[in-house]
Amino acid sequence: MPKNLFLDTPENFSFRRTIYSHGWCELLPFEIDRTNWRLNYVFTDVNLTEPVAGEISEADGKIKIEIAGGKTNQKAEEKILRDARHILRLDDDLREFYKFTRTEKRLTWIHQTNAGRLLRSPTVFEDLVKTICTTNCSWALTKKMTANLVEKLGEAAQDGKRTFPTAERMASVSAEFYRDEIRAGYRSAYFAELAEKVASGQINPESWLASDLPTKELKKEMKRIKGVGDYAAENLLKLVGRYDGLALDSWLRSQFYKKHNGEQFCADTQIEEHYAKFGDWRGLAIWCDMTEKWFA
Repeated sequence: MPKNLFLDTPENFSFRRTIYSHGWCELLPFEIDRTNWRLNYVFTDVNLTEPVAGEISEADGKIKIEIAGGKTNQKAEEKILRDARHILRLDDDLREFYKFTRTEKRLTWIHQTNAGRLLRSPTVFEDLVKTICTTNCSWALTKKMTANLVEKLGEAAQDGKRTFPTAERMASVSAEFYRDEIRAGYRSAYFAELAEKVASGQINPESWLASDLPTKELKKEMKRIKGVGDYAAENLLKLVGRYDGLALDSWLRSQFYKKHNGEQFCADTQIEEHYAKFGDWRGLAIWCDMTEKWFA
């Protein structure tokens, strides 16, 4: 029998704006239903006898997580709730960001609609691997690589859906496997090395969430990982709650050219100057600005 778990939400929270805030909702083991506004994810934990598929929705002002199949206990359910809180950024404080958006007429919609929370995975490791999958390729290829990782290395729930693989599972296969089965191209050696270092404790991406390092230094630490350059590091910084960097890629640049520069190319310094007024929130400001039409 399905079991329902519930979470309270903060006052300035939008479920739809959060689950559809960026492309992560389309990367397995996330699946989004934009007709009924449901977000699916396959949860796993040491306290679970097997992974469980969860459907996350909004019900009577709360977040409902309907879990089907698998035997759960109190500790496992507490972990699922913590993961859901983390995924939906329920503990993020965006009040300062909203103060900035109130000063820009064209961005008042952000605080009026409670936008700004960026969906993330339950672990920084998953976000790190997915971010590397976005570099130097099309979105279709990103989705394919992520799907291959889940389908070939993830653990199955009762309904057949699979989890995102752990570092230990990813470390159990070779670079050749990533090249031939995951179709990861030049990332293949990076994935094999990253998984081994995370599994052995040499690298701990989860520590970035509570790091005391200044953002500049944390970015340097992230960039020590092969496959992580400026864009990838700044994208990851957003997912651990730091919005100093713009995380410029070809898509963001093209959207800026269309919206603010008459569809003409401009230097990145011009884009940086455009959002400088938002200070430590400039990375979130550009993302919201460029995705305004997503809910039109």
